[in-house]
Amino acid sequence: MKAVGYQKSLPVTDPNCLIDFTADKPTPGPRDLLVAVKAISVNPVDTKVRMRGQPGPGELPKVLGYDAAGVVEAVGADVTLFKAGDEVFYAGSIARPGTNSEFHLVDERIVGRKPKSLAFAQAAALPLTSITAWEMLFDRFGVVPGKTPDGRALLVVGGAGGVGSILIQLARKLTALTIIATASRPETRDWCLKLGADHVIDHSKPLADQLKAIGHPEVALIAGVSGSAKSVPQMPDIIAPFGKLCLIDDPGPLEVTPFKRKSASVHWELMFTRAVFQTPDMIGQHKLLNEVSAMIDGGLLVTTAAQEISPINAANLIKAHAQIESATTIGKIVLKGW
Repeated sequence: MKAVGYQKSLPVTDPNCLIDFTADKPTPGPRDLLVAVKAISVNPVDTKVRMRGQPGPGELPKVLGYDAAGVVEAVGADVTLFKAGDEVFYAGSIARPGTNSEFHLVDERIVGRKPKSLAFAQAAALPLTSITAWEMLFDRFGVVPGKTPDGRALLVVGGAGGVGSILIQLARKLTALTIIATASRPETRDWCLKLGADHVIDHSKPLADQLKAIGHPEVALIAGVSGSAKSVPQMPDIIAPFGKLCLIDDPGPLEVTPFKRKSASVHWELMFTRAVFQTPDMIGQHKLLNEVSAMIDGGLLVTTAAQEISPINAANLIKAHAQIESATTIGKIVLKGW
């Protein structure tokens, strides 16, 4: 089968940072689906893994990719949720080979049914960011879905990226929170407003004065989805008493003592945790992806695919990695076809 991977951790400017190669078609384990991959999307985690962990001497190239949409080709002996021919979408596990291959193995408990109303490329944009945003909002923050006003505000730092784009939509459709997104360019500001943000402020400028100007000097919930290294030092001042901060990116050394005065809590969200540690609630990701799929088909959510590239190969994936590393991406970059 065709695949794209890397043998050395090289900068994206090096033409060998990702390479095309041929690998054996894998065989599913007891709870695995063998998926014929039709489309993938690219996330910041792809670029981080590429630069942090390279294969050992004599090993095959490491395959990245943590989003896919495709068709079930075969199932393992213990699979009960899917059958051959089913159309699926999922984000996979960081502990296993990635989705940048013609065929891919994934545990059925972290797979959802592809939205019927979306093409494969549009669906591939959704899994990782949807799982991350859902777990952040409802598991880490503990927000209870419903439209009863409670006066709280949610600040989404980096609202126009993949996770921010889904988080804004989920908060708009399923909660009564006031949604404040950050964006620094006219096009990203417009994107956040279109998805449902009540206010947009500029994360390239101090946040406190901007929040005061819109009538929210303190916010109960802060989602640091990108660029947290620059904004975290400001957060003890803008978080409300008993507030919650949740981070998904890597801000570097994190000093949490300044949050003590407000009894604020700091949380991490990593959507791979369930799959890597085989947690008892691992099937929760199957259920939430099916819920997202139903919301898409019901018109409550929209895909965040903003750029489509074809075919899936090393050259095009290098282009996508370069754009991700530029930190100027709006929504998601998707690739389709082999």
